Amino acid sequence: MAADTDIEIRRYRSVFISDIHLGTRGCQAELLLDFIRHIKCDKLFLVGDIIDGWKLRSGWHWPQAHNDVVQKILRLARKGVEVIYVPGNHDDRVRDFCGVHFGGVVVARDVIHQAADGKRYLVVHGDEFDGVVQHAKWLAFLGDWSYRTILMLNTLLNRARRRLGFGYWSLSAYLKVKVKNALQFIENFEAAVADEARRRGVDGVICGHIHKAEMREIDGILYVNDGDWVESCTALVEHLDGRLEILEWSKLRSWSVIDRARALTLEPPIAEPAAA
Repeated sequence: MAADTDIEIRRYRSVFISDIHLGTRGCQAELLLDFIRHIKCDKLFLVGDIIDGWKLRSGWHWPQAHNDVVQKILRLARKGVEVIYVPGNHDDRVRDFCGVHFGGVVVARDVIHQAADGKRYLVVHGDEFDGVVQHAKWLAFLGDWSYRTILMLNTLLNRARRRLGFGYWSLSAYLKVKVKNALQFIENFEAAVADEARRRGVDGVICGHIHKAEMREIDGILYVNDGDWVESCTALVEHLDGRLEILEWSKLRSWSVIDRARALTLEPPIAEPAAA
């Protein structure tokens, strides 16, 4: 199977990832590290909820793989990749630093990205179009707690699947498509984001937030959601000709391949300077 063989480095003009949720047990950091190791790009857009500040405030969880993700992104910036960080609701405190550069990473409230084919896209996390987040934050926190409980079950399930030699499968994503109210919320969200893109006079919108990768046209506006690295493990890529594609990395790679690649490419930890 293709997923059980190594793959070549993939070259893209731009890459968009969001909803990594570093600091949570549901974060699929090893899959993301494997993805980053197999791409080259000119621009990397971090489309919000990269670090989960909500979770970190209630308890610290930061394994080495999460630190490796941060180091890998900073290393890309040092090597000349233009890294743009558009914060979301879980890392909303970063919004206080819009316009500031951190180690080559620039923070922006939103961005208009012009693709190689001339089309223009609004890049925004999307939480401002979620009425629950904006007007009932207590309910958003309650929903986040329930969601993290499902993700904990998802983690335990995939730990067992990994030991049995099966690939990654998302329980939370499965439940989402089975619940009618969730589907209606997603449709309303997509329509609201597309309306904002139309108001801005652009060709489309690229967002995250709802953890559902999607690419479709809504009344003349191309709506693109790059998904997440908790449930679907997806990214949006722009090819050199401007064509957009959603990559489902968990379907392209198996755990056995990722474990082997990590063992072969594991970079030594950065040595701390000796005390004076």
